[in-house]
Amino acid sequence: MTDKKKILLSGVKPTGRPHIGNYFGAMKQFADLQDEYDARVFIADYHAITTVQNAAELSRNTLDVALDYLAIGIDPKKTLLFKQSDLPELCELAWIFNCITTMPYLMRAHAYKDAEAKNKEINVGIFDYPILMTADILIQDADAVPVGQDQKQHVEYARDTAEKFNRIFGETFKLPNSLILDHVKIIPGTDGQKMSKSYGNTIALFAEFEDIKKAVMSIPTNSQGVDESKDPEKDNIFALHKHFADAEEIEEIEKRYTNGGLGYKESKEILISNIEKFIAPLREKRKEFAKDEDAVRKMLKENGEKAREIALSKMKEVKKAVGLY
Repeated sequence: MTDKKKILLSGVKPTGRPHIGNYFGAMKQFADLQDEYDARVFIADYHAITTVQNAAELSRNTLDVALDYLAIGIDPKKTLLFKQSDLPELCELAWIFNCITTMPYLMRAHAYKDAEAKNKEINVGIFDYPILMTADILIQDADAVPVGQDQKQHVEYARDTAEKFNRIFGETFKLPNSLILDHVKIIPGTDGQKMSKSYGNTIALFAEFEDIKKAVMSIPTNSQGVDESKDPEKDNIFALHKHFADAEEIEEIEKRYTNGGLGYKESKEILISNIEKFIAPLREKRKEFAKDEDAVRKMLKENGEKAREIALSKMKEVKKAVGLY
């Protein structure tokens, strides 16, 4: 990492195991961008407490996220991978931001509005999470925050807060920008909808062969026989083939669907084989890292200390601007 590179920041909540949709939607991009940016990825364990309220589960999930990211190619020598909770200054900065933020402004947040629409009881952490997220971004002086189209509001909150703070207390924070990755693939689930845990249609990123087989074999199909012509664009199996087969194989599968001669069972078997070829190397890398979990904990601790040095330096600037020194 060099000072000349722009700072890229992203966080991931330790609330469950990733699926292949998570990989293509975000995780892969972090690995791809780490040579181009001064990359920083944090495990958002403070954010996770809004929903995960079991100490053993949160601790295990946090370590699992670190293992997942190492397995997909995140290099701790290139990317500062750390735990959010190793930066207590984040909560201090969030409080300062709370004091210049109105409740109606926070009520615009998508997560709050969604929970309210569903008549859910909303804890203060969920209501205030955009401010902690803003602190995550601004304390690191992030230039770029990779997000999907539906997450742009997170960065808008950070920009608004930085502008307001700078207006009240003087120029202190850099205004971050959203990094929208237009080429990101949206992976269909086993039912044809976007792959999502909430739909129960996922294939785990580090799944064992038998789990891959079970998931693919569960894909619903119609009653057309092997020799009947099928429309590949209406087939959930073919939708997944597009992401795991090479161009030549996709063309061959499409031809056999259209002309007849490819049954759903064989199509599923081809898909199982291709997904296994994709997942197997990642799965084995993860198992290697998991053999020495203490080394991973040590890496997180050391990186947390580096990230905290950055946070402490920024907080000195903030406190001076506010009048807390």
